[in-house]
Amino acid sequence: MMARKWFFRSTTVVLVLFLVRVNSAWAQAGTPLGEQTLGRAYWHVFTAYAILWLLVLGWIISIVRRLRRVEERLVQE
Repeated sequence: MMARKWFFRSTTVVLVLFLVRVNSAWAQAGTPLGEQTLGRAYWHVFTAYAILWLLVLGWIISIVRRLRRVEERLVQE
């Protein structure tokens, strides 16, 4: 159980660090992609989608945990 938590946490940290590093590399590149900015009017849309994805991810994790508990109870019986 501790190995799973450690693996999940370390994978999450590596993924976040990778995304931060890639994002800064795109921003520093002199390409049209690096020069683009998100207009002020669209930040609420980005924020809404980010919150939605976090809620969906939390919901999926919740389902996985509950299924694991049910499977453990079935094995014990």
